[in-house]
Amino acid sequence: MDLFGRDLIVTQEWTLDELKATLELAAEMKRERFHPRFTKTLEHKTFFMFFYNPSVRTRQSFECAATELGGHAQFLQPEGMRLKTATTAGETIEDAAKVMSRYAVGIGIRILEDKVPSYGAGNELLREYARWADIPIINMADDRFHPCQGLADIMGWAEWFGGGPGRPDYEKLHGRNFLLTWASGALARSWCSVQEALIIASRFGMNVTVARPEGYDLDPQVYAWTQANCEANGAAFRTTSDPDGGYEGAHVVYSRNWVTPQAYQDGEFKKAAEQQKSASYSGWTTNAARMARTDNGIFTHPMPVDRGLEVTDEVASGPRSAIYDIAENRLHVQKAVMALTMGKI
Repeated sequence: MDLFGRDLIVTQEWTLDELKATLELAAEMKRERFHPRFTKTLEHKTFFMFFYNPSVRTRQSFECAATELGGHAQFLQPEGMRLKTATTAGETIEDAAKVMSRYAVGIGIRILEDKVPSYGAGNELLREYARWADIPIINMADDRFHPCQGLADIMGWAEWFGGGPGRPDYEKLHGRNFLLTWASGALARSWCSVQEALIIASRFGMNVTVARPEGYDLDPQVYAWTQANCEANGAAFRTTSDPDGGYEGAHVVYSRNWVTPQAYQDGEFKKAAEQQKSASYSGWTTNAARMARTDNGIFTHPMPVDRGLEVTDEVASGPRSAIYDIAENRLHVQKAVMALTMGKI
């Protein structure tokens, strides 16, 4: 599978065969983490990590990935660069992307809800870099999508229902029931991780249910993609406003807070208003009683977990929680993406 030079902005833009090839390599890298055939893939090469927003897992996992492939990850922030914005003079994206392409073998960009004036602006910025760069642009989370998280998710679920760590079986996911449920929370989270979860679950043949209060629907394009993916796989897609509506028979439960479509007003992210609205809803926390209604389901979350609001400690730290396995998988899928798009393997 030749993916050299490819951008990764959303998994929907890669074929299923390309996703499977990436995941197969990720599993191999997990089983044989420090095997010599992987440790020189990016030898003497640099990967730029451009962070508009801070992170825990994203920075750590990408730096580890570059190191384990024999390369180097360089941390960049916009305040340390003279970049043109709507209100300040500076270097254009065209110029920055072309110059950065002369130095590095890839650029990862992370830009989330509070760093953009309107929904989709972060994703547009990534696509503008991809337009001008001569090296791959990797989405490290924007305000619409989080492809590396989606790959880590699906790998983790397939490990749980397959042969265990490093031995995922994606056929075992076909026909299983995936519940994405909104939850209360104090963080006013963007849509990127949950939307990527819908896309990746439906690509691999899972039945998809979205449970959310009225007024918390996600991107209509993502709903359309999910519906089309499900139809292509003979699976079902539905939404419900019942907080208990999707647990019955679920195999994977993903409980997370997200903002409303009205989160942006007058070019500003209204975080306080979203937090206040979220707090007005109760009864949406994933707990042991709800998990007991599933078909021996697993709990999944991209982290950080808003414990006590999104999910109880009993579930998040329980024996059917996949959160740490999936966090680990961020390293392995990112190594595979970097190796295939930037290296020689």
